Amino acid sequence: MLNKLKHAVFRLYRNSEIKKHELRYLFWECTLRCNLNCLHCGSDCLASSEVPDMPLSDFVHVLDDVKAKNPYKNLTVCITGGEPLLRNDLEKAGLEIKKRGFRWGIVTNALVLTPQRFISLLNAGLSSISFSIDGFEKEHNHLRQNPHSFEKVFEAIKMVVDFQKQFPKRLNFDVITCVHQGNFGILREFRDFLIQNGVSNWRIFSIFPEGRAAQNNLALSNQEYRSLMDFIAETRLYKTTDGKSIHLNYSCEGWLGKYELKVRDFFFFCRGGINVASVMCDGSISACLSVRSKAFIQGNIYRESFMDVWQNRYQNMRDRRWAKTGKCAKCRQWKNCMGNGLHLHKDDKSEPDRCNFELLCN
Repeated sequence: MLNKLKHAVFRLYRNSEIKKHELRYLFWECTLRCNLNCLHCGSDCLASSEVPDMPLSDFVHVLDDVKAKNPYKNLTVCITGGEPLLRNDLEKAGLEIKKRGFRWGIVTNALVLTPQRFISLLNAGLSSISFSIDGFEKEHNHLRQNPHSFEKVFEAIKMVVDFQKQFPKRLNFDVITCVHQGNFGILREFRDFLIQNGVSNWRIFSIFPEGRAAQNNLALSNQEYRSLMDFIAETRLYKTTDGKSIHLNYSCEGWLGKYELKVRDFFFFCRGGINVASVMCDGSISACLSVRSKAFIQGNIYRESFMDVWQNRYQNMRDRRWAKTGKCAKCRQWKNCMGNGLHLHKDDKSEPDRCNFELLCN
């Protein structure tokens, strides 16, 4: 009964959020170039890209538009790619973001992050940083297809942990792990490794069939997926023999039934087009950068005002009745799930490629 009440209250909150649709989080895909060739890449990024990097001045126009027209003032900009550190003007971008009163951060594979670059980014106002690490050297380097990747990201983790010890409130930092068949078996050992090395925040993602990931068999079985949820719930209560712990959240993907609030801090809520938007490398305007279907592209900054698009479009993200089709139309969990995450839909007429709740029930 208590859970039903919590769900009902949450649905009222969700409806309010959809109605207000305040822009709070903006992704900038600053490049599609990448110095890795990861097996699970959703964007299929390569060392060179047919799409050129977006000039910073073009994104600054977006920032000015947001500053002038967005009522929510505590916006966070996440610079990502590709690999954002391949650009040499991130510091200039960070200063432009900070100048307009916004926070900013990056998601990086850390392959080219040096202590000097880290300090330079901090001086430009960097307020958050996330590293991808997918297990120990064997597991991580296999997924990332580079023999030096683990070494470099571990060096970066140690550097940021040391910085946080000196300046505890200066920087938000977490590590991200994509769980698949190749690293599923080492998660408990890897958890202790992260704790021992001072990592306090951890996010786990499961791999979905998009981009290069669609070409590789990396998905967990139903049983493994259930075991993953049990592991996350266990870890959120876990302490080492010397009393240390790590705060672990599962990604925002999918309604999880009885695991809701046990594996993450919040109920499932796909906020794409509701609080989250992105500017892609070619100027396309969408939701988070995992949502890459043409059906969800809302416009382009080279043809129209970003904020005009935000305020007047996104209908197929804010009203998801179109997703009540196929299995979803018959599902009793529809009112909680509303068709899973947008990134799992090929278009705005389709069922999701997978149902997380179904994985847990079968």
